[in-house]
Amino acid sequence: MTENPLAHRLDYTLAELDDGALAASPIALFQRWLVDAADLPEPNAMVVSTVDAIGAPTSRTVLLRGIDDDGALWFFTNRQSRKGRALAENPAVSVLFPWYALQRQVIVLGTATPLPAERDDAYFASRPRGSQLSAWASHQSETVASRAALEEQMASVEERFPEGSPVPRPPHWGGYRIEPREIEFWQGRPSRLHDRIVFARDGDRWAAVRRQP
Repeated sequence: MTENPLAHRLDYTLAELDDGALAASPIALFQRWLVDAADLPEPNAMVVSTVDAIGAPTSRTVLLRGIDDDGALWFFTNRQSRKGRALAENPAVSVLFPWYALQRQVIVLGTATPLPAERDDAYFASRPRGSQLSAWASHQSETVASRAALEEQMASVEERFPEGSPVPRPPHWGGYRIEPREIEFWQGRPSRLHDRIVFARDGDRWAAVRRQP
């Protein structure tokens, strides 16, 4: 008999967040948790949620590609995509790191602003060639008639930039810097009495509180 996945329950027992975490640096704590997740598949995957001009929320997974000293998170995308258009209207974002195997998650609330062109260029130049070509070939978030049509677009780009020639960064492709205003650390605990430590930013300082689960 197949087990009903909706009936599955896991008791969380791997770790804890004691009250000493209230005095920690949220950036240092996040970086430590990121290192702890290094052996997981896609440890830098984060779910970015945006709100468009009519107030409709959407979420998608992207990859964290950098962290500033002050905790700002970087990711790169097509700025003409659905998320890019939403960020142009409303720069507020929510970011979720779902490290289920560690019984942990981190939620970052903040504001996204475009990275400068020189940083976009530097990161684009470091990408694998196939990823560079895909950035030109894919009109991200737009409809396409078929997989074959998508592959035809890729073939056209490969002809435009033959093997051995540099692939410049598309003008519509670039990065965002998410400046956090709140960071929540969640650690699963037995009996659903989980730990939630929340850091809120006040200027250059962070204040921490424990929230009830």
